[in-house]
Amino acid sequence: MEQSTCTCFSRWILGFISLCLLVISPAVTEGNTLRYQINEESGPGTVIGNLAWDLSWIPSPGTKTNFRMMKQFNASFIRLRESDGELSVGERIDRERICKRNPLCLLTFDVVNFSKERFKLIHVEVEVKDINDNSPQFPHTETTIDISENAAVGSRFPLDAAEDSDVGSNYIQSYQISVNSHFTIDAMTRADGVKYAELVLMRELDRETQSSHVLELVATDGGTPSRSGATKVTVKVNDFNDNYPVFDQNNFSVDLPEDAPVGYLILDLNAVDSDEGLNGEVVYGFGKQVSAEIRQLFKVDRKSGRLTLESPVDFEEQKTYELDVQATDLGANPNPSVCKIIIHVKDVNDNAPEISITPMTSTTAGIAYITEAAEPDSFVALISTSDRDSGVNGQVQCTLYGHDHFKLQRAHEDSYTIVTTSALDRERIPEYNLTVVAEDFGSPLLRAISQYTIRLTDENDNAPLFSKPFYEVSIEENNAPGAYIMTVVATDVDLGRNSKITYKLLDSLVMGSLVSTFVSLDPATGSVYALRSFNYEVMKQLDIRIQASDGGWPQLHSSAAINLKIGDQNDNPPSIIHPILNNGTAEIVLPRDAPSGYIVTQIKARDPDEGKNAELFYKLTEGGDLGFSINRATGQIYLHRKLTFDVDEVLKVTVTVSDNGQPSLTSMATIHFILTAGAPPSDNLYAKTGEDEPHEWDMSIVIIVVLAGSCTVLLLAIILITTICSRHKREKRGGGFRDKENVPRLEKGENNVVSLISDHVGNMFDAQPFPNKSVFINPCVPATGNDISPSPKSVREKSHAFNPKGRTINCKVEGYCTLPGYGKETLRPITIWKGNSMTTISARDPQISGKDSGKGDSDINDSDSDISDGNKKDCHAVNGLWACTSECKILGHSDRCWSPSATRPSGNPSNRHLSTFAKTATMPRDSLQRESHNKAQMPKTSGPYSVQEKVQHRKFDYILVCSAQPEKIPESEEVGIPLYTHSTKTFSSDDNDEDDSFSKS
Repeated sequence: MEQSTCTCFSRWILGFISLCLLVISPAVTEGNTLRYQINEESGPGTVIGNLAWDLSWIPSPGTKTNFRMMKQFNASFIRLRESDGELSVGERIDRERICKRNPLCLLTFDVVNFSKERFKLIHVEVEVKDINDNSPQFPHTETTIDISENAAVGSRFPLDAAEDSDVGSNYIQSYQISVNSHFTIDAMTRADGVKYAELVLMRELDRETQSSHVLELVATDGGTPSRSGATKVTVKVNDFNDNYPVFDQNNFSVDLPEDAPVGYLILDLNAVDSDEGLNGEVVYGFGKQVSAEIRQLFKVDRKSGRLTLESPVDFEEQKTYELDVQATDLGANPNPSVCKIIIHVKDVNDNAPEISITPMTSTTAGIAYITEAAEPDSFVALISTSDRDSGVNGQVQCTLYGHDHFKLQRAHEDSYTIVTTSALDRERIPEYNLTVVAEDFGSPLLRAISQYTIRLTDENDNAPLFSKPFYEVSIEENNAPGAYIMTVVATDVDLGRNSKITYKLLDSLVMGSLVSTFVSLDPATGSVYALRSFNYEVMKQLDIRIQASDGGWPQLHSSAAINLKIGDQNDNPPSIIHPILNNGTAEIVLPRDAPSGYIVTQIKARDPDEGKNAELFYKLTEGGDLGFSINRATGQIYLHRKLTFDVDEVLKVTVTVSDNGQPSLTSMATIHFILTAGAPPSDNLYAKTGEDEPHEWDMSIVIIVVLAGSCTVLLLAIILITTICSRHKREKRGGGFRDKENVPRLEKGENNVVSLISDHVGNMFDAQPFPNKSVFINPCVPATGNDISPSPKSVREKSHAFNPKGRTINCKVEGYCTLPGYGKETLRPITIWKGNSMTTISARDPQISGKDSGKGDSDINDSDSDISDGNKKDCHAVNGLWACTSECKILGHSDRCWSPSATRPSGNPSNRHLSTFAKTATMPRDSLQRESHNKAQMPKTSGPYSVQEKVQHRKFDYILVCSAQPEKIPESEEVGIPLYTHSTKTFSSDDNDEDDSFSKS
């Protein structure tokens, strides 16, 4: 679609000269893209086009902004009038400075069109057309060329190329040379598009005839009018040189990566001259027509002919270089040879993409603003990307990260738009931090990352909200006018003016008057004040409705109700309504013969107040001594005795009526009773009730009684707890003393078997079956070879066995001894209780040590210790055995549990008793205390007899087991132990912890 560019008629008249230079081209629309053309060098203000006209869009009346230019890289050259979209030149446009030698020079930018709440993005391209404002120009005004007189006809000699900054038809089109008889011109085009001329020899030269030729070279462009430039060329004819250097190849085309480092070897040239000496020595160099730009980028070694990179090249600036390298010998009349080299720069992905983000509205760099009322797909910002690389390396793809409320839409080949995807809410998310990543498709992949912030502008989309929709507040009656009642608070989550709240009292009628005559409202703070003094008896409550409005547009409102309750005060005294008073007095006729209990009259009163303030009490303040009484609750006045006054005598009674308010209000009435003759009716007698003299409790007394009772209960609880704790402590100390009391008995040889076993509290061991025939041996008495039968007395002894459930032990005790015989007695095997079974071991000589338990518990009292000194003493009943500890519960028994003290028998039969399960005796933990304890209370032996063993929760941790009652040892290899039977002996559960150590061992 083609449309004419809008120009004003007045501009045509006033700008006739400018219009001649301006080529007005129709605007071409393609989708959302508009293309315009303008000639370079157009002055500022020159009209380019009109977007509204070209889009056939009618601007909205009254709106100042309908178009907005999104800032681009070359935005300063073009101006946009936002009301109608007129495009004009912002500053002078020099095409050669902007686009250099690019054949197509475009200024691109984007414009946003506002249409109500919608946005439309328009892509605009302005092509800057070249004008012939530059003439061809040679680098030198005069050039000299050396040609040998034996040069062959048709030889070519390159000349300096003229420079022309214009492009297209305004660029150099032809070269001409002045008329001569030996040379002609051939115009050529290099690989980079530069046109140059070569001098062609048409006729043999003769130095003797003409040693030089002067020519004029003219370059002409194709502009209208055309422009030209000229240079002077002097050809010097040199003397004959029969040989000249020859290159291996006269033309080269090489590729050079743009990221090649300085010093990179491009080409290794080689030229050979068949002469000898200086005439055959070849040097290399650039041709005279090679430009200074090429000489800065490349270098040729004079001697080796190596062509290397002198400075980095950039594919984006120039893609092809063409240069001449000539080889010359050092002879007197050198004849140079020329090699033409074309260097193609290859693009590499050495430029990362560039990102430019232009927001729709912004006052801060890096931040875009959009209203929270924006609809989905609303335009937020424009993302423009560029990559100086070409081809695949220059293709850019953008990705948006951060939040799914926004997305990217491709607008054009290298631009994207950020648009909304859903409805926004500033009160929920006021700000979004987005990340834009632009990546090219090169290898290696390069990317650019840009952080961007989008902030939502507030819209008045939230009405004020009261803290409560309904308020209840009370105020006492008789308040002072202007008294503060309460403050209502409403909040608005919007910002700025949208959140500024004003309060208003909604009009309503209360008792025929506007509510605004009762209360006032501060519109700024929401404080409510009373305008008058309230009377509870007239108005018990007042309903108020308050409206809160914000300052946005459109204005939003909300309301709340206030129920103002008027609190009653005791401001009304009781009013006596019966009998009817006249100036506070009343006269009542009373029969003189009225009996006791006769109801004379009833005082009736009322109080406008309510609650306790309306509770009335009646009292006689005067006249009670005349025989009258009054019911406090009902006000009935009655006779409490028969009257003795005369007829027509007047009795004066004063009655007070009081309410229960604080302070109490009282009304008083004086009643005059006139006595008359006669008897009253008998049915008007007073029936006494409990209300006559109601008992009133004083609250202070009640509080004192409650506190005293609570303190008494607490004190009793403390005394009870203290008593219980003291009893437990005494019981624990009493249990320890029983152990200590048994130590002297053990030392003195009091070895009553039954008493020892019965005194031992706790579990001994689980009952085990043994052979019925059991013989107890006495290591202290020499063996006679005959078995000794237990005596009847021994048989009659009670035996004890452990019942783990019932905690009872019944057993018959028959004396046996675990001690091996020492001295002259024959050593016999001994059966002992070890672990959970009976074990038969050999008796040990005191000088022979057996292995210990292997648990690391060997010490001076272990089986490895020598406990004899050769002088064996008599066996005493108090000789002890260090028995089990609590360690045996976990690790099993060690040697010390059953190893006896090595002593000689004493022959004292009175000291014989059962030793294995005797009463335990405690020993101190401290070694010094233990020594003194041993010396004072234990029988001395020939060796140490104690070892320290730690037992949990016990101050003393050693158990002393007395020696067994000695019996004669039969000549047998085994010793049997009788079966222990159940006993009726019951043990206390208080000592279960100690007894369990025996049962488990």
